[in-house]
Amino acid sequence: MTKQVQQLDRVIIRFAGDSGDGMQLTGDRFTQETAAFGNDLSTLPNFPAEIRAPAGTLPGVSSFQLHFADHDILTPGDAPNVLVAMNPAALKANLADLPRGADLIVNTDEFTKRNLAKVGYAASPVEDGSLGEFRVHALPLTSMTVKALEDFDISKKDAERAKNMFALGLLSWLYHRPTEGTLGFLEKKFASKPEIMKANIAAFQAGWSYGETTEAFSVQYEIKPAEHEPGLYRNITGNLALAYGLVAAGVQSGLPIFLGSYPITPASDILHEVSKHKKFGVRTFQAEDEIAAVGAALGASFGGSLGVTTTSGPGIALKSETIGLGVATELPLLVIDVQRAGPSTGLPTKTEQADLMQAMYGRNGEAPVPVIAPQSPSDCFDATIEAARIAVKYRTPVILLSDGYLANGSEPWKLPDVAALPKIEPNFAAPAQEDFQPFKRDPETLARPWAIPGTAGLEHRIGGLEKADGSGNISYDPSNHDTMVRLRQAKVDGIANDIEPLAVDDPSGAARVLVMGWGGTYGAISAAVRRVRSTGRNIAQAHVRHLNPFPANLPEVLRSYDKVIVPEINLGQLAMLLRGRFLIDVIGYNQVRGLPFKAEELQGVIQDVIDSE
Repeated sequence: MTKQVQQLDRVIIRFAGDSGDGMQLTGDRFTQETAAFGNDLSTLPNFPAEIRAPAGTLPGVSSFQLHFADHDILTPGDAPNVLVAMNPAALKANLADLPRGADLIVNTDEFTKRNLAKVGYAASPVEDGSLGEFRVHALPLTSMTVKALEDFDISKKDAERAKNMFALGLLSWLYHRPTEGTLGFLEKKFASKPEIMKANIAAFQAGWSYGETTEAFSVQYEIKPAEHEPGLYRNITGNLALAYGLVAAGVQSGLPIFLGSYPITPASDILHEVSKHKKFGVRTFQAEDEIAAVGAALGASFGGSLGVTTTSGPGIALKSETIGLGVATELPLLVIDVQRAGPSTGLPTKTEQADLMQAMYGRNGEAPVPVIAPQSPSDCFDATIEAARIAVKYRTPVILLSDGYLANGSEPWKLPDVAALPKIEPNFAAPAQEDFQPFKRDPETLARPWAIPGTAGLEHRIGGLEKADGSGNISYDPSNHDTMVRLRQAKVDGIANDIEPLAVDDPSGAARVLVMGWGGTYGAISAAVRRVRSTGRNIAQAHVRHLNPFPANLPEVLRSYDKVIVPEINLGQLAMLLRGRFLIDVIGYNQVRGLPFKAEELQGVIQDVIDSE
């Protein structure tokens, strides 16, 4: 059957089903093939906190959204053009996001009375006409999969589990995706279970063949590869980029990396990945709790390694005392906080930006630390190296604020030129021939010497009690304490002279309104800014990477505009810092839904502010 091929410039697909339906795997495989094809892309995995959430219920729905295009894109998209709903719960949980005319592929096998009742449907929406505004493809995906696998020596349950591969094959055909990578993946994943491997491959191929032969789909869609800068690219998540950044920081500094960590969503993947790279001098330690993890990392820094600990907001609360010890002992320490929705356990698998104040001030006493936030999944690599550079050069703990959206989302990443990566010089203290002064500071950085234990002549006290300026002896002198507090603050403040000025994107030079963000809001803000400019309005944009200290030119930037909008996935933490520090009444826009912003909503906010000028 000859099918019409329609060219599209972009598409947004969302796979949704029970957390046991393999939607994350399906989305990930579709993403990998899309990356191999050369499209630009951005993803949004969304899944329950429970390992196996209640089947068929709204809280148990797992979804994976992929936005891919033949041009540069910045977000996983506001609304899906295609929804694959594996059961009634998946349909009901996602239906409100679908625009009129969207394609809806529904697995009718799961639309039983029992499953419909679980989510409050009195009758099947597939049959009662309530889905008339969409292009509905009602397919018995489960039974078609079982039928395709009836000759395989596997149980009916195992055959039903392969329905996600059938759906993946169908969507791969529909959007002209490559298949070789998925076939190779299945061969490797199920290598120890040959019959399961063959069945999954057959289900994938059956889905592809169904698309090719059925009259249900008369059109195929083609999205051409995007134009990228020349280079070698791969698809990468924020957690993976961050792990690679840690390995690169070790190589560029010549320091062994020691990662002390306790598993916590959504940071655990960093520990899993870093543990694979022992050949680069990396050591990983899965501690019994968060306190032990950071204590081991700080001890490793005392011994001459670059100590790192990874966690999320609840873990930062437990690590705060040891971070303060790192401030007092003035040792390098990387503290990586992959933020999630709180407070307390909160929403472990959902994103938020609400740990900024905790990173800035969540320790007893005056305990300043640099704070850095990456802006995209791939930027996690560069931000990690920058955090390591500052930690080593200035002998201080540094907090890196990623978030759940960046951690699990993915995008194409151009592999960097290793020779161009910044060198990080530890500059350990040399053996001393006279009295060693462990707190005699470098006149430029105010950093104290990094003295490795066992080095001749460098014996000195360590610990959390206040030290005497220069000698490092324990001191209870009030004037000395005042001096040391101010020196530690001045050391962090001085980093502002060692970072890039804040860049402002204001192509017309006529904008009177600036939109400023930080962290994972970059994509949504940038997409919204593009939309606003396409309407003929002028708008400037800036994104802050260094949150403590701020870039030296930040006050000048803020005062150059009549109004400043600060969108945040919290209740206004950066806005509060800007108001308090610079006495500028910025306009906050805040949502805390556990989800990233949508470009359309930010566009409306920005236009309203511009039009009110």
